Amino acid sequence: MRLLKVFLAAAVFPITAFAQGTAQRGIEVGDLNRSVEPCSDFYEYANGQWRAQNPIPPSMVRWSRRFASGELAKEQLKGILEEVSRKQDWPTGSVEQLIGDHYASCMDEARLEAQGLTPIKPLLTDIDGVKSAADVQRMIRRFHELDIAVPFALGAASDNHNPSQMITDIAARGLGMPDRDYYLKPEPRFKEAREKYLEHVANTFKLAGYTPEAARAAASTVFALESKLAEASLDNVALRDPKATDHKTSFADLRKLTPRFDWVAYFQGAKLPRADLNVEQPRFLQEVDRQLQQTPVADWKTYLKWHLLHSASQSLSRPFQEEIFSFYGRYLGGAKEEKPRWKRCVESTDALLGEALGRKYTEKYFPPEAKARMQEMVKNLLAAMGDSIQGLDWMGPETKKKALEKLSTFNPKIGYPDKWKDYSHVKIRRDAFWANVMAGRRFNVVDDWSQIGKAADRGRWGMTPPTSNAYYHPLLNEIVFPAGILQPPAFSMEATDAVNYGAIGVVIGHEISHGFDDQGAQYDARGRLSNWWTDEDLVKFQARGQCVVDQFESYFIEPGLHHNGKLVLGESIGDLAGARIAYLAFKKSQQGKPPAPTLDGFTPDQQFFISWGQFRGDAIRPETQRLMIQGDPHPTGKYRVIGPLSNMREFQQAFSCKQDAEMVRPAEKRCEVW
Repeated sequence: MRLLKVFLAAAVFPITAFAQGTAQRGIEVGDLNRSVEPCSDFYEYANGQWRAQNPIPPSMVRWSRRFASGELAKEQLKGILEEVSRKQDWPTGSVEQLIGDHYASCMDEARLEAQGLTPIKPLLTDIDGVKSAADVQRMIRRFHELDIAVPFALGAASDNHNPSQMITDIAARGLGMPDRDYYLKPEPRFKEAREKYLEHVANTFKLAGYTPEAARAAASTVFALESKLAEASLDNVALRDPKATDHKTSFADLRKLTPRFDWVAYFQGAKLPRADLNVEQPRFLQEVDRQLQQTPVADWKTYLKWHLLHSASQSLSRPFQEEIFSFYGRYLGGAKEEKPRWKRCVESTDALLGEALGRKYTEKYFPPEAKARMQEMVKNLLAAMGDSIQGLDWMGPETKKKALEKLSTFNPKIGYPDKWKDYSHVKIRRDAFWANVMAGRRFNVVDDWSQIGKAADRGRWGMTPPTSNAYYHPLLNEIVFPAGILQPPAFSMEATDAVNYGAIGVVIGHEISHGFDDQGAQYDARGRLSNWWTDEDLVKFQARGQCVVDQFESYFIEPGLHHNGKLVLGESIGDLAGARIAYLAFKKSQQGKPPAPTLDGFTPDQQFFISWGQFRGDAIRPETQRLMIQGDPHPTGKYRVIGPLSNMREFQQAFSCKQDAEMVRPAEKRCEVW
């Protein structure tokens, strides 16, 4: 999951030292599909039996022990929210009042059904009152204050050339489909998606009171404007290159770039400093400027109404909820049914009031000893990465020195922030769900905008504590592991080191290696977008990356549809390096200890690799796999297991695989980066 363009996410689970004298547990032997040879298909061997016995739940699009753990965390949050929402006399502005009343308002389905479209009618009326291009621009800023990022997004970001400073960043947004290719490419799957999208937009307008004919016309208007924006947008592969979105610009030059947009009024209204900023996609912003002149105001009003309806649908009555799920959840994602209401209300509370909810969550589910052990594990993996860099035979001493310098500046964040956000002035009521959503969104937007023009606050987090995920931020050179992902059942206090290093260890290594993947390697030790490679070493690094690209281009999810190697390059380097670094750290951890045990017939090395297969081996619906290979920088679960391990001699040795085995890449095709 990427919250910002620089965030590179990967799931992770905790490791804690098991108590002396406690029986050690190995891998989940019941998950193995022993009818398959590990050297033939390790994805199926490692946990094929678990997937066969645990089909994807109807409301989910991916499933594994890892995803089950993330859903368990939501049940834990539900318990917290139900407890605090039962009491209605909490002090106003307290954490308990805020999260309790928001959850209660979300769960009040009877009120939502009775209100229908009423909660957003004031905004719809304001859009009806738009008369000019200047009015359109004022409405765009109002939308941005509600975190409705159309047709562009504006927020705070670290300066690529001075990461200690926060500047305004303007990014391309404003599309209702996943990316530009859905509007422009001729393949049948994209054509079908366009037809389904037009139907979905029209259905939503009908729910808002339009006649069928007017709704179809409105949908065509929306699609026409979005298609023009899509034509001016970069594709997902181009967006992976930080240089492609690095366009530092003065405020004066921003006005010259887009002369029809009144940036003075926007920045005054938003109370933003008119200092240097970054425009990620200048061509896109020019197209927005052009459409302000060429597209009739009436069409802009239709476009704005659609994006308001789209943004608010989950907060309105049941027909709106069902319609948005029908396109995004069922058609695009493949889910069979919506998540239960309580779960969506938990997710809403986390999205809007995440650090308030996170305080209650971490008090109950993240003990200090878990944080201490994670800090120790990260330290071990950083040391292993240092050993790996020093041992590289393809990198020269000058580049090695720079790489080690960068490694030394890594900043790990574990569990939760040292300083919590103060939500006490957010107005949350039990009887006004959409009003609460707007209040929470406004708070988060103002909180973000307040950072612009200031020194970067390295104590801030880009994910909420209950989030079941992790990320690396190259400009701050930090790896972040929220408490929500540092939970059982993937980790057990009784697990062997091999099992723990195979799960958490690989993913810690994965996050560390993002600092040295195709994107991260372009940022130096201070987080600047600056080349620190010798020409010769850079060529060698890129050649090793091309090996990974070629490998993943050969992985098909269905006939005629394969991974985009350039899109998944960074995450695949992360998996490959993570597995190698974690294995090295595991071996070092055993020095000076009694020999690691063989359990259930599996050696420590076999436990390590099986643990990775069981951790990462997701079942994924076909529709979601198609979405992933189009726009997700992560490969599908099957190839996150098979891809890195098939390059590792240590895996081949652990399972005595023959040279011609499916899980052993030929020597001339074996990929080794870090």
